This record gives sequence, structure tokens and C-alpha cells, in this order.
Amino acid sequence: MITLTDVLLDEARTTYAVTEKLFRRVRDVDLDWKPTAPGTEWMTTGQLLMHCACFGCGKAARGFATGDWGAELHEYGEGEAGTHTHLPSAAELATVETVEQALRLLEADRMLTLEAIAQADSADLLGGRLPAPWGGPELPLFQHILHMIAHLAQHKGQLFYYLKLMGRDVCTSDLWAA
Repeated sequence: MITLTDVLLDEARTTYAVTEKLFRRVRDVDLDWKPTAPGTEWMTTGQLLMHCACFGCGKAARGFATGDWGAELHEYGEGEAGTHTHLPSAAELATVETVEQALRLLEADRMLTLEAIAQADSADLLGGRLPAPWGGPELPLFQHILHMIAHLAQHKGQLFYYLKLMGRDVCTSDLWAA
């Protein structure tokens, strides 16, 4: 019988595997690149890799599963009752120095995510509703963790389009095949 834990683990493993493959398509010289399209708040490629690897999924999955949010997530600033007081601009976001650093951070985040999912009691996955520190509706643990995996997947798609805009030979299978 497939459990909700199995579903989360499968989704996380696949998303991280594809994300890692896309990270490997980036070169160190690409880290300062960002789209030239109109608009503001474009992350550089290095900032995008850092965001995926450090804020994409693992720390939030751990926070929802264990209540341990760590100091890193508090840098976004919380006001009364967990409301945002400051969401950093793209210019304020940290960047990786090398692709190798990004890969190491992504692996650590992957391990953190898988550990958080494995440690979550199956009964707790649908056992109640929790708030997110950044606001929004209270949701079951399963849904919060699934949303964090989707958050990483969204940024994986962003990296895919960055690579396309850089002129890299990427196709649909690079976005979905692990």
C-alpha cells in the first residue's frame, strides 16, 4: 500500500534529481547572468541557485514537520502573528560563488527534506492544520510539505528557462526526467 509519506518522498526525490541535473548545466561564468527582459526583481543565476538550494524546500519542510524553523528563515522578518515585515528584494538575496557550492548546498537541502518527511508521523500528515509563519491558510502537514516541494519545482522551472534564454540546448525532458 502506498502511503502519503511515500508520495512525498517520491515527489521530493524526483524534484531534487531534476533540479540537480539542471544545476549541472550551469557554468560558474553564468552565475551573474539574469534575464534582460523588461521588469524588475530578476534574480541572477547564482541567486536562483542559492534560493533553490537553501530556501527551496528543506528548511521549511523541517519547520513544518518539527517546529524547528532555524535562524535562516527568520531573515525574511516576521511581525505579529507571523506576518511578513520584510521580503528581501532580488538585490538583497545571497548568491553562490560556484556551481560546486550550489550542488553541495542542494544535496544538504535534499537530505534535510527527506529526513523531515521520513520523521513525520504518518498520522500527523493529515492529523490537523498548521499555520505557515509567512501567513496563508492553515493546512495539513502533508499539504505544506507538498507545497514546499512545489516551490522548489517552480524555481527548477525558472532555472530551465534561464538556461533556455542563455542559449543552452535544453528540452522538455530536461525539465521532467530525472
